[in-house]
Amino acid sequence: MRHLGLFFFAAFVAVGCGRSSLTTDVDDGGTAPPDVIVFPDVPGDFCGNAICGPAESCETCPGDCGRCPDVCGDALCSDAEDCRLCPEDCGFCVECGDGACDEEIGERCETCPADCGECPGCGDGMCGAGETCASCAADCGACETCGDGACSDRESCSTCPADCGFCETCGNGMCDAGESCSTCPTDCGLCESCGNGRCGGGENCATCPTDCGRCVTCGDGTCSATENCTSCPADCGRCVTCGDRTCSPSENCTSCPEDCGLCETCGNGRCATSEDCSTCPVDCGLCETCGNRRCDPTESCSSCPGDCGACVTCGDGFCRATDGEDCLTCASDCGACPACGDGTCTPGIENCSTCPADCGICEGCGDGRCRRPEDCASCARDCGVCSVCGNMRCEPPFESCTNCPGDCGTCPGVTCIEVATCIFGCISFDGTIPPDFSFSCIGDCTARACADVRFFVDQVINCAVEQIFTCGDLSCVMRECRNELAACIGAPRCPPGA
Repeated sequence: MRHLGLFFFAAFVAVGCGRSSLTTDVDDGGTAPPDVIVFPDVPGDFCGNAICGPAESCETCPGDCGRCPDVCGDALCSDAEDCRLCPEDCGFCVECGDGACDEEIGERCETCPADCGECPGCGDGMCGAGETCASCAADCGACETCGDGACSDRESCSTCPADCGFCETCGNGMCDAGESCSTCPTDCGLCESCGNGRCGGGENCATCPTDCGRCVTCGDGTCSATENCTSCPADCGRCVTCGDRTCSPSENCTSCPEDCGLCETCGNGRCATSEDCSTCPVDCGLCETCGNRRCDPTESCSSCPGDCGACVTCGDGFCRATDGEDCLTCASDCGACPACGDGTCTPGIENCSTCPADCGICEGCGDGRCRRPEDCASCARDCGVCSVCGNMRCEPPFESCTNCPGDCGTCPGVTCIEVATCIFGCISFDGTIPPDFSFSCIGDCTARACADVRFFVDQVINCAVEQIFTCGDLSCVMRECRNELAACIGAPRCPPGA
């Protein structure tokens, strides 16, 4: 057996490490078959054995299987590729972007959408054959580098306005060649997917801030090349159509709340990435220029009514978020914000227009003329109170069941003594002769009385008027008019609503 072991060892060394077999003829007295095949436990397929096995490929083992053929879209600009054949890998040619689609130098919709426009089929929601992130970001999504703040060779104004800025024609009111919903929503309208809550293919901060959030530069006070009225109204001002009371295809809650209504997140107390001072001041605070008494291009009736005046619908008594109204932009309909009235004029949120209770009245308020931007909320002295009968809200002290039963309900039946007590509450018995009193208050009290009760009330009031110049207080009046008061107490109650 010692000789047999040495034989096996010598044979193993002779065949080496590769997969091989060893056949031996062993004489063991007939207890085993004469031929024995031994397989060494060594793996056969491995990268580097110069054999391209079934589990290997050009991607996983180019040493055995060879280099993969050049493929446009692998992010590598090979010797066989150039800007005309594969702009996705090699970047756009220098001439691309000059506004002229020059076929002689190889420009076409696949290689230069900025000049030649998007290819047919681009925008159908499917990244089809021949479409790439460079030629059709709307279907295939923006290239990986889009949004990093640098306009690379693979990007252009038509594929990544977030980095390269909007094309020159974007904003002229026409959806020109090279423009689409994913590159110029101002002219072509917002893409259907914009607003679904996901920053998807073809969307970025410049073309869909609703889903992707505002670009980093938005809000710095400068309208840069990567911003326009759709993506950053805080810097670039409102689009021309904003404010016409029609939510156009190029508008939404993040660019024009006065036409499209407030976004769902506006009013939750947090300034979302898609909000700014011009579209949701109640969360993000008033813009810096709000309160300078000038309606600047970046301001509107929905972001700064103190400078621009209230929106058309503001003041009808109904607080409509669909018209961009909230406590900050339309206090006359929505009421003052919760913090207003705490005695502190909070910078950035409150001013004389949004909260005169804390910040004092604006200049000009109290001159007897109600002029824009004054309204009942900012200047009741000139414009009157903000009570509107018919808005389904009972707004005391100026509304009651007497003068607005539609909002405050039907008045309950009253007695003579209740009406008389109400009237005496309208008279100031402070020792002044004659005492101060409110005609409107007395009118509201008597308006609730039916004919029988009014008769007895008149008896009490006539007696009180006679005694008012001699009595200095209410107890004296009641003592002198005790007979009339006794008759009043015994009078029948008015039926409800009478």
